[in-house]
Amino acid sequence: MFSSKKGSAKSSYSATTLIAKGTIIRGDLTFSGAIYLEGRIEGTLRADGTDACLTLSDQGSVIGEIHAPRVVLNGEVKGDVHAAERLELAEAARIEGNIYYKVLEMAAGAQINGKMVHQNEAPKRLPAPEAGTAAANAEPA
Repeated sequence: MFSSKKGSAKSSYSATTLIAKGTIIRGDLTFSGAIYLEGRIEGTLRADGTDACLTLSDQGSVIGEIHAPRVVLNGEVKGDVHAAERLELAEAARIEGNIYYKVLEMAAGAQINGKMVHQNEAPKRLPAPEAGTAAANAEPA
């Protein structure tokens, strides 16, 4: 599940930030690229960019919300998770909060205590016809 033939999410990034086991960050964190979390964050995690990825190890934890395009969880989260593109839950994932996702992959053993909300793409609107073109093409009565 987490070792696809296309390559894992964290190997496709040239730079990955590691927050090591035993590290505790209190406050909001904005990141770009990839972040691998083995420590603990007490605050909101927010991705800056459309190609960002958060990976939470089985030893890591987050107390707060997560907002990122791609999220891979194998640890504990107490807060809502917003994955704009893809959310992967490994067997040790424990979430106390709602999850918002476009694509969800969940391994046996993962636990969610909250709502699961599928996010559809925003409806696409066709452009309005131009007033001048419509009047020019209309036949006289």
